[in-house]
Amino acid sequence: MAPTIKVGDVIPKATFSYVPYSKETADVHACGIPQKLSTDEWKGKKVVLFSVPGAFTPTCHINHLPPYLTKYDEFKAKGVDVIAVVAANDPFVLDGWSKALGLGDKIVALSDTNVEWSKQLGLTLDLSGLGLGIRTSRFAIVLDDLVVKYVAEEPVGTEVTVSGADAVLAAL
Repeated sequence: MAPTIKVGDVIPKATFSYVPYSKETADVHACGIPQKLSTDEWKGKKVVLFSVPGAFTPTCHINHLPPYLTKYDEFKAKGVDVIAVVAANDPFVLDGWSKALGLGDKIVALSDTNVEWSKQLGLTLDLSGLGLGIRTSRFAIVLDDLVVKYVAEEPVGTEVTVSGADAVLAAL
């Protein structure tokens, strides 16, 4: 299924759950308190948003997220204000994943509970056959003041091409 969101569209409003980074809860044995983040907070900002089907899953954990962290300074040099990863996992799992990968305050890990926002974008993946249910698909979106400037969904869910850090950097 092709995404229903297109370049030039304003993204639908959403409120994500996430555990903000803090030095006090940076240790993997510490638990932070989930907060809410509204897409309204991205007004006037350049945002790179990429989505993974699941934290700690092989492709997501090894091939998709790490290059975004490695190339963080390149994204910042291109005027990106926010880099965020979205997944269907709960905010505590995403917080643990963030700590395991050492994201710190560089990449925000957002929980798309019940893939509600991703459904609005037409960017979901049915992994019920693997016992994982409906997930966010593997995609990337570049926003400028909430307007989509780039959107791409991986044609094969286990590959990282059009949603990877290099492809997004080239699109900026």
